[in-house]
Amino acid sequence: MTLFDLSGRVAVVTGGNGGIGLGMAKGLAAAGAAVVVSARNAAKGEAAVAALAASGVRSAFIALDVADEGSCRAMIEATLARFGRLDILVNNAGTSIRKPPESYSAAEWRTVLDTNLTGALFCSQAAYPAMKEAGAGKIINIGSMFAIFGAGYAAAYAASKGGLVQLTKSLAGAWAKDNIQVNAVLPGWIDTELTRAARRHVVELHDRVLARTPAGRWGVAEDLAGIAVFLAAPASDFITGAAIPVDGGFSSTGV
Repeated sequence: MTLFDLSGRVAVVTGGNGGIGLGMAKGLAAAGAAVVVSARNAAKGEAAVAALAASGVRSAFIALDVADEGSCRAMIEATLARFGRLDILVNNAGTSIRKPPESYSAAEWRTVLDTNLTGALFCSQAAYPAMKEAGAGKIINIGSMFAIFGAGYAAAYAASKGGLVQLTKSLAGAWAKDNIQVNAVLPGWIDTELTRAARRHVVELHDRVLARTPAGRWGVAEDLAGIAVFLAAPASDFITGAAIPVDGGFSSTGV
């Protein structure tokens, strides 16, 4: 097997029915992996799988609510029943509620934390036995640059992503003995449904992002495909517990 060849591997991408998740799913598929798209929105999920299948990729949609521990376990069991193995888990499902921190209700806070942080734990716990038995596995947690900076208008989101980085490091340390590598990706300003909503909420956001990003543009979902393949492939077998920004240089400058 070459360093970036995923032939014969099976990947699950939560929230893989659009945006960053679908961009990563397409990258993993192009490298040879079979891909399970897991999400709540079945219509979007089936459309994503149809697009992958049109390219000759083995793929399936499996419904998932990451905040429900039983749903996470059922999704992994269904993946194993359908494909016979699980090599890669991308914990991408996420949500945000934008408002001043003093305004969050307990339910709103829990919604964001349960989806972004606890859901990643539940899915990882569900995937662990199969990966341990196989003697190898790759878990990729999708964080955010707000794990570095914080966000006054999205405190719950920033807290969840900061926690996700620490969860990544903790799982990496705990499961290294099982040859399971756990890493995080910290996307910058990527053009997705979530960030379009943010631009409507913060009218000057678009210009501020362009002014600070050395690459001079917003990212697109396809910009995450390469890092997904790298962290899923043998090329990253000695990398675990890392949190890697993919942000066009945004986090490298204070300007």
